[in-house]
Amino acid sequence: MRMVQSDVLSTPLRAWTGGSAGARAVVFLHGFEQHPGAAPWLEKLAQSRPVYAPEAPGFGGSAHPADLVDMQDLVLHYRALLTPLVAEHGRVDLVGHSLGGMFAAEIAIACPDLVERLVLVNAYGLWSDDLPQPDVFVMPQSEFNGAKWADPAQAALETNSFDGPEQNYVYYRSANLGAASRYMWPLADRGLARRLKYLRQPVLVLHGTADGLVPEGYADLWAEKISGARVEKIPGAGHLPMVEAEGAFLAALQRFLD
Repeated sequence: MRMVQSDVLSTPLRAWTGGSAGARAVVFLHGFEQHPGAAPWLEKLAQSRPVYAPEAPGFGGSAHPADLVDMQDLVLHYRALLTPLVAEHGRVDLVGHSLGGMFAAEIAIACPDLVERLVLVNAYGLWSDDLPQPDVFVMPQSEFNGAKWADPAQAALETNSFDGPEQNYVYYRSANLGAASRYMWPLADRGLARRLKYLRQPVLVLHGTADGLVPEGYADLWAEKISGARVEKIPGAGHLPMVEAEGAFLAALQRFLD
């Protein structure tokens, strides 16, 4: 995987790309904290198909245009981003994690001509009073780490491996949370549940069962709202099953995409 810089409607954006031609491209939309960069699991996925992982506007080193203010604007941004990719490779398989899952669902609904299959990984976007989600914007870091990871040791590994702007993890995370708050605060519920009936693509819901940010019950709620959705739960993994249970995550993903 290599990082590339490009412009989308005059907005400078970063993306990580890799893999070879010959299979349907996978587009990965990251979660609310940060882009994972050339993550090991993305590298492994790129061994069998083209992978394109753009950074969301306002995150990391990607600009946030002043006229991007709501979800409709964001969907149109991603439409402009994906259209040339689809022209080259055909419709893409769209994988969205966390906040990126909410983005991916909205894109698949509004742009069915661009998306072949949809994968939602520990995704935000729905709300149930019976399944409260903690407010990630006010949680102390120690509490947040305990909710995010099934294995607390992963929190230290993540911080130690950080390689972002100014090498300042706290600043970097705070800036990304500010970008995420446009779509997640006070609740990550923007009426997506009403629009899920328009989904026509095959959908896989993947969920780490030890997630303290998006509880396990939301996997079942997604399946209830999306006709024909397939659910696979990954025991012993928290909010990032691709990190804590990479093998099980990739196996489930490949089964669905193949």
